[in-house]
Amino acid sequence: MTEPSRTVLIVDDSSLSRMLLKSLLLERRPDWVVLEAASGEQALEVADKQCPDLITLDINMPGMGGLAAAQRLKERCPAAQLAVMTANVQESVRQQVQSLGILFLAMVEKPITAAGVDKILFRLTA
Repeated sequence: MTEPSRTVLIVDDSSLSRMLLKSLLLERRPDWVVLEAASGEQALEVADKQCPDLITLDINMPGMGGLAAAQRLKERCPAAQLAVMTANVQESVRQQVQSLGILFLAMVEKPITAAGVDKILFRLTA
């Protein structure tokens, strides 16, 4: 059985991180549609036009950070699955994420690797 095509929104202020994540995702799921946003504010604009199935969020971004964006994106797109990408996977960050009351699909360490992308995809289809 083939997996249905999905739309993914990558939210990260680093163009290199977005490019790497997009490349790794499309290597594994070439039929998926990948949207990009460089900030939390831009992510909300993209989500207003099309609710993605999966949203990956960098936590530390200028302007609206990933956690604030996650709350607003979940309100606008309640069916979307969220994954957090961060270079800082300390307990305090985990507690911040958990305190939002949002079920995150995964918390993946940056820099982004194939293993991190596989972790997200595994949990998405589990």
